Amino acid sequence: MTADSVGTPSFGGWGRLEGWRRFGISAMPSQQTPKKKIRILIADHEGVFRLGLKKLFGLEDDLRVVAQAQGAAQAVVLAKEFRPDVVFVQADIARPNPGDLFAEIARAVADTKIVVTASQLSEEESLKYVEGGASGVILKTADPAQFVKCARRVMQGEVWLGKKEVAQMAKRLGDVQGQQVRPRDTLTNREKTIISYLMQGWRNREIARHLSITEQTVKNHLRTVYDKLGVSDRLELVLYAIHQRLELPPTGAPPPPSAKQPASNADLEPRGAGRS
Repeated sequence: MTADSVGTPSFGGWGRLEGWRRFGISAMPSQQTPKKKIRILIADHEGVFRLGLKKLFGLEDDLRVVAQAQGAAQAVVLAKEFRPDVVFVQADIARPNPGDLFAEIARAVADTKIVVTASQLSEEESLKYVEGGASGVILKTADPAQFVKCARRVMQGEVWLGKKEVAQMAKRLGDVQGQQVRPRDTLTNREKTIISYLMQGWRNREIARHLSITEQTVKNHLRTVYDKLGVSDRLELVLYAIHQRLELPPTGAPPPPSAKQPASNADLEPRGAGRS
């Protein structure tokens, strides 16, 4: 035995091989299946923050930054190209309608997890991001180790929130426990706005242009509305809105001239059509 290997038998040449076998130890290292790397996209206006986060994740064997974006549009394009597992999105990029951006990213790559980053956020804002489709919210001032944990936890299907936000969410659940939630109450403001335009005869293309979103995003919202309300197409949705007397926000604009034309087949796409 050598002085620097107390308690470990030392053998030379083939004698070493036989010696290890005698102690029940394999001479060849075990072949371990490498961990699947979590692919990450960082979307943030601040280059320094992006660089710091990339270096942080680069220290971990199971985390890999595959792309960086400076804005919402670029984030969607890169998400489609690199297909990340987790997207860290700056709150300023997601505003003012985070649901639209989340829907675009989800459309580009299914099952991706979205985490919102911000210098500061109220508890109410944090919950709104999660309710809008994010898997978590983390402050930029958080300990670096928390970002690593966050990436891994959301990939396991968990929601990442601070203690105050978790308490607030628990309170909300407690307040509504035992109460029956009507389907109409689950509609978001954006969904109600789209229904309002639809009630005036607007087509998907016209709604998209007026709201500065893509026509596909309008279709995604409509499919979500169909599922929530249990209707199959635009006609049923209009009848539902009339019979249930939905409270819809005013559009503030008259219907475009083309609204009088018959709707296209794409506009009349029933629930479930076009889904993969």
